[in-house]
Amino acid sequence: MNDSGLLPSGIKRLELIEMLGIVKRFPGVLANNNIDFDVKSGEIHALLGENGAGKSTLMKILYGLYHFDKGEIRIDGNPVNIQSPSDAISLGIGMIHQHFMLVPTLTVAENVALGLQTSRGPFTEIEAVSRRIIELAGVYGLQVDPDVYVWQLSVGQQQRVEIIKALYRGAALLILDEPTAVLTPQEVDELFVIFRQMASDGYAMIFISHKLHEVLNITDRVTVLRDGQVVGNRKTADTTKKDLANLMVGREILMAPGKVPFEGGHIRLSIKDLWAESDRGTQALQGINVDIHSGEILGLAGVSGNGQTELAEVINGLRPATRGKVMLDSKDVTNTQTSTLIKGGISYIPEERMRDGMIKDFSVSENIILRDVSTKPVSNYSFLNFKEIEQQSEKLITDFNVKTPSRDTKVKNLSGGNIQKLVLARELSRKPSVLIASQPTRGLDIGATEYVHQQLLLQRSEGTATLLISEDLDEILALSDRIAVIYEGRIMGEVASKDATPEQLGLMMAGVAAELENQ
Repeated sequence: MNDSGLLPSGIKRLELIEMLGIVKRFPGVLANNNIDFDVKSGEIHALLGENGAGKSTLMKILYGLYHFDKGEIRIDGNPVNIQSPSDAISLGIGMIHQHFMLVPTLTVAENVALGLQTSRGPFTEIEAVSRRIIELAGVYGLQVDPDVYVWQLSVGQQQRVEIIKALYRGAALLILDEPTAVLTPQEVDELFVIFRQMASDGYAMIFISHKLHEVLNITDRVTVLRDGQVVGNRKTADTTKKDLANLMVGREILMAPGKVPFEGGHIRLSIKDLWAESDRGTQALQGINVDIHSGEILGLAGVSGNGQTELAEVINGLRPATRGKVMLDSKDVTNTQTSTLIKGGISYIPEERMRDGMIKDFSVSENIILRDVSTKPVSNYSFLNFKEIEQQSEKLITDFNVKTPSRDTKVKNLSGGNIQKLVLARELSRKPSVLIASQPTRGLDIGATEYVHQQLLLQRSEGTATLLISEDLDEILALSDRIAVIYEGRIMGEVASKDATPEQLGLMMAGVAAELENQ
């Protein structure tokens, strides 16, 4: 680290950022209770905690999205007043949000330039912005086309846009909220090389992740929050994954879900030579062939944007197949209406739970009955049976441990983990014969992830054929009986989970294994 006080980009280095005695209340909730937190120049400091522990609230205060009720923020010993993200950015603070702050109808370059002043007054110098994006993408290995519209990008590509946007604004402190959620192991390694180099150059970083092995790998220090309070602050080198997990949850946590060996069953779902197009009219699926047996979990590994979303949508009747077949219990259900597939025994846990799995302004009860609103006993001749809805809702809230003030609470007011439990409650209560689970634990804390894993294994024990689509290799390896890897809409190969390694799967996810096989 140089001693000039400047980062290599010429931005002033932030030697010490302190949050002292931070208190933040929401109606009925004490989100942050007298929290002390700091991060130093050249340090990667992890912030851990379950959903609802207060992490996001604390970071939104630092970034100016929320204002604390009590406390103080200091930079290099001087009190600062951060009233908005503009204030934070001007102080050298950048934040990469878990839920992307991008405008889908604008291009990458337009999103990066949004809100920035230029020498042309109200006119944006898009060409200059595009050149800088390409330069940053080359330097940091975050390749993305500045002229592409954000709605056309995969989740992983949108994450790269968020990182580039923060770097473009010259942040000296980066708040990183789940930055590796959609990357392959090799891409994570490359990103960590960049993070370590940035820390060595004097950047300060706050690293928020639910992947404890990544926290132990990349960070220098760890602060753990639980119920809005700091319950641990220690050097990363002095702790373990198990210690951190127990601190986060406040109890012993099951680090590896136990499952009995798969004994084999009949084929419930068969995909034969399946082809489909993406929203941009390109070939998203190119001859997919997979079979899933009763009582089996088939894990589908791959980097976001390689056809996983399209495959799940075709199976669930949400996207047309252009060729090939989807067979459900030996019956051809290709391009069948979603309502018919639901009646046939397919349940779907979608990748985007708030966009595709829930109606955020509907209540818990209303979301629970979404799939049954026109059938008995929920309704009778177009009249809703409110007593039945009440009983169903209360039972599922209890059975799936959904933490909600009441069944009438709007879903948008629940935490991510409880929203996912609600999706599970609705889909699994139908006793499906086939379950499509797409990124079922994305963004969830370790306690909620443990719960989801238990539910998936319970379905397996009851004979459900499950397609588990996940970019988390630890999850794929822990839960799957077989693992298939998808790359550019093709299956690169299948391997028994007991024989698979992250390195082998990572190469296949990058298409390297297929190239090696063809040499």
